Amino acid sequence: MAMQDGAALDVRPGPDPARAAPEHHGAYHTAALFLALYATALIGWTVYGIIQGDGTARDFVEGLFNPGASPASQLVGPWEWAFTAALLATAGLALAHRRLARSAALLCGFLLLALSVREVVGLFDAAYRDRYGTDPLGGWALATRALGLVVAVTVLVAMFPATERWRSGRRTAPPSGGRPRRLSRICGVLFLVMALARLALTVRDLTTPGMDTAHYLRSVVDGSSLGTLNLAASGEFTTVSSVVVLLVLGVLALRARRDIRGALLVFAAMQLYLTVRTVVWLTVTDFFNQSFETPEGALSMATTAYALAAMTSVVVLAMGRGFGASEAYGEETAAAGGE
Repeated sequence: MAMQDGAALDVRPGPDPARAAPEHHGAYHTAALFLALYATALIGWTVYGIIQGDGTARDFVEGLFNPGASPASQLVGPWEWAFTAALLATAGLALAHRRLARSAALLCGFLLLALSVREVVGLFDAAYRDRYGTDPLGGWALATRALGLVVAVTVLVAMFPATERWRSGRRTAPPSGGRPRRLSRICGVLFLVMALARLALTVRDLTTPGMDTAHYLRSVVDGSSLGTLNLAASGEFTTVSSVVVLLVLGVLALRARRDIRGALLVFAAMQLYLTVRTVVWLTVTDFFNQSFETPEGALSMATTAYALAAMTSVVVLAMGRGFGASEAYGEETAAAGGE
């Protein structure tokens, strides 16, 4: 406490703008618990696949970045490995009451909900349902799918209300500082360009002569399309879901009206990991020397190069202090406007 012009002036530090308000700690703890629970389930399937597969643990570690060294018998794939890391990182941030965990948790919840809905659609197929009863791992696979649905709903219900609209009796304004808004918009542009590039590649593939477009689209929303109880998400689902997430997060970041730094960081890190695997695969197969022989190969190479640069940039920007300053700046703006 200090004196200014004969009046008392409170100079005690206010609440940390990077941390959730105390009334939301329960929601953050709930999200952390359930996200870590599902991550543990995915780790269990990964370990089981290593034990039952033909490769060794060393082969698996090498296969994390080199697709050519990854055993084909793995029950989960690279997308699930990246998602597991995202779940654990988000759970840790939520446990530490970091505000950026909210958007990251919502992103994880929506992705998990989309996977669960896809599986529910697949269960309408009688032959697919029968596989759960005849496959030795059917019961465990069904339990994992059910757990995913429970985790998705719980996380979304817990984290949606955990907003920081009021703090210290003042309404928190959206980030309006010059630097934070610029960083947010840069990330938004990078995401949107990436979404449009992938959308163009997907449309090109779907319009290729001989392409079964109906089966592709079915694989996006129907878990029975492959006819197996593979816990790994289909390539069609991961491709379309990445386009949708890039578009949604890109628009939100471009508007800079909400704090979505956590979601940007988590999804960019996932995409960066998958892109690095692609680059390694192109290197070990010597595709770099042949990629520019056709327009399609050149376009694919350009998209991969852009993805590597763009996702790295978003990760660096989202982890920087300048981006995080938007939270504090927003509160200062609200306080100044209220006086």
